[in-house]
Amino acid sequence: MSSKDPYQYIIVEHQYCHKFKVTVLRAEHVTKGAIGDLLDTPDPYVELFISTAPESRRRTRHINNDVNPKWNESYEFILDPNQENILEITLMDANYVMDETLGSATFPICGETILVGQTKEVPFLIGKVTKVFLEMTLEVCSSTDLRFSMALCDKEKMFRQKRKERVMLGIKNLLRMEKGRCLPSSPRDVPVVAVLGSGGGFRAMVGFSGVMKALYESGVLDCVTYVAGLSGSTWYMSTLYSHPDFPTKGPQEINQELMKRVSSNPLFLLRPQNIKRYIEALWKKKACGQPVTFTDIFGMLIGETLIHDRMNFKMSHMQDKINEGQSPLPLFTCLHVKPDVSELMFADWVEFSPYEIGMAKYGTFMPPDMFGSKFFMGTVVTKYEENPLHFLMGIWGSAFSILINRVLGVSSSDNSGSTMEEELENIKPQHIVGEDGLDGEEEPRKVGSENLEEEEEYQKKAQASWVQRMFTAMISDSTLFNTREGRAGKVHNFMLGLNLNTALTYSPFRDLMYQNSVEEEQSVVTDPDEFDQIYEPLDVKSKKIHVVDSGLTFNLPYPLILRPQRGVDLIISFDFSARPSDSSPPFKEILLAEKWAKMNKLPFPKIDPKVFDREGLKECYVFKPEKGYKNCPTVIHFVLANINFTNFKAPGVPRETQKEKEYGEFDIFDDPESPYSTFNFRYSNQAFKQLHDLMEFNTLNNIEVIKEAIIDSIKFRKENPSRCSVSLNDIGSGKYFNKEPHGKLHT
Repeated sequence: MSSKDPYQYIIVEHQYCHKFKVTVLRAEHVTKGAIGDLLDTPDPYVELFISTAPESRRRTRHINNDVNPKWNESYEFILDPNQENILEITLMDANYVMDETLGSATFPICGETILVGQTKEVPFLIGKVTKVFLEMTLEVCSSTDLRFSMALCDKEKMFRQKRKERVMLGIKNLLRMEKGRCLPSSPRDVPVVAVLGSGGGFRAMVGFSGVMKALYESGVLDCVTYVAGLSGSTWYMSTLYSHPDFPTKGPQEINQELMKRVSSNPLFLLRPQNIKRYIEALWKKKACGQPVTFTDIFGMLIGETLIHDRMNFKMSHMQDKINEGQSPLPLFTCLHVKPDVSELMFADWVEFSPYEIGMAKYGTFMPPDMFGSKFFMGTVVTKYEENPLHFLMGIWGSAFSILINRVLGVSSSDNSGSTMEEELENIKPQHIVGEDGLDGEEEPRKVGSENLEEEEEYQKKAQASWVQRMFTAMISDSTLFNTREGRAGKVHNFMLGLNLNTALTYSPFRDLMYQNSVEEEQSVVTDPDEFDQIYEPLDVKSKKIHVVDSGLTFNLPYPLILRPQRGVDLIISFDFSARPSDSSPPFKEILLAEKWAKMNKLPFPKIDPKVFDREGLKECYVFKPEKGYKNCPTVIHFVLANINFTNFKAPGVPRETQKEKEYGEFDIFDDPESPYSTFNFRYSNQAFKQLHDLMEFNTLNNIEVIKEAIIDSIKFRKENPSRCSVSLNDIGSGKYFNKEPHGKLHT
């Protein structure tokens, strides 16, 4: 399996770090001076400080009334060997009022003082008579906690192998009544089908619930390998994949539960007693050194609304839903953005799956339980507990936390009457990436075991103060609550200190895979604010990164599915994005996806917007690759439109009674009283059912279109078993490597 994967032979180079272990052994003749010793016997402890290390400061416990203390306490520092690393040793005397410095010494950590692999004991003279003895070891970190690779992880490869067997059976069941149809005769003939859901708040969530019900009950979902979502669609995917009965039970019963949960006013969750509970829950996260912003609170609100009975569910728990290939692999996404660059010009797409989280652009990934932990040069410095799913739901839909005033129905003087999409277009990076959030930059307080009572009292006071400030900010007319700063998600930068590959985008074989004409190359022209800095690298010096809703750049999660490693043949996308009217052309987001794909030299069918002039508004459009364009997927693009549903209650079954006709007659964007505003977080049962049933109908009404596309994909697979037409000889010769000098790719 993996031995045939050409991507695993490409090594994404990274610089190894050093692990510096220090054991504070003992001290001799600790003195405060002749007069000081007469007044008080020292209570010594040692502080260690390396300014270039991420966890820069450590300290031993203090030992009461001992001039020859023995600590035998060990600490580890992760170091960049290319920096000038200096250890500062400070001997301190603990006092009730203020600790006293007794003296200090320094130790340059370099080849002249200590060699890699060497362990040495060094005495340090503090003052004239005191000596502090340290044992030090310098090692190379041979293993990292990040995975550096262009290939899919082994767990996803294993999933694909198991899922392929199930998909082959699913396709045969789907097409069993189609006489003379092309069926897969072996797993190698099985196409990779992906389903995509866009953003759009609860509108996208409810619409996607109807889509998934239709795909499940029609048998199409059994033919799907990936389900990818963005923003509102991720909320439905989270609800579905966290449900204890899925996939044993289908979406129908789960959707009924969801309908009940969104029928009540979510504002009750913002009552003072609830807010206080949320803030107190976040205190633990902040107290141990993790950043906290308003997105954390928003994630709690979304979680309490949609998955309130499973608030402890985590992303890694979803592995139980897919490990045997029993359901499609869910993929979620957000963006990493910079404070000084428009998110349309620059954004790194962050990919989330039950197996890994990371950035395909840099070939850098980690297990889900490490996202949010503190890294340095690819090694975990501080491991935190895995974040709950609702925290990720807050990040994936953080456009709503950024625009929380609109969610709450609070009018904005400068944006009254605007749509969410218009507001997002007006958001500048500095509005969502600021240092004035709720997290602070201080390190978690560390004390010795003998100060537990003192520390508990300190923590209580600090927590009370922080909770009070947060609570006041939430319920008052504060600057924090009425500005967008502090609302974007924030996590520790897991690529801190790395040397990033800036010559490579998504595949070292992109020139071979793309095969575009000169005319196509010339057509890849960007507007001044669209993807202009798409090749810019992440800032590896920033301790934290800002992660926000992917809808800030474009509202479809194509980057997850277009990775060549996934070899997707057929993409069925569902776009729930807002439009000016029900009759407006529905191609804005997919045209941005096409442009993004071209700039990354990834195969994508040509999206002809003139099809709207020729064919008018339809429930779905099919975009096929041109002849000879062998690596390009077919795209079936569903849009949010009420066309045939007005007259038919099921495909081919007309509405007859007046009640049935009234049920099907509703506008989505034209009606000023429409419940389907992007900012609406409360759906009546009627509104939920209508939108749910509309998208279920639209999907079922085009099942034959989906079947035809699957058949075409099987034919393609029979002729081209692999979408990555690269031999291992090409790998060995480096034929398709980027030869730019700053590239970090080698065999």
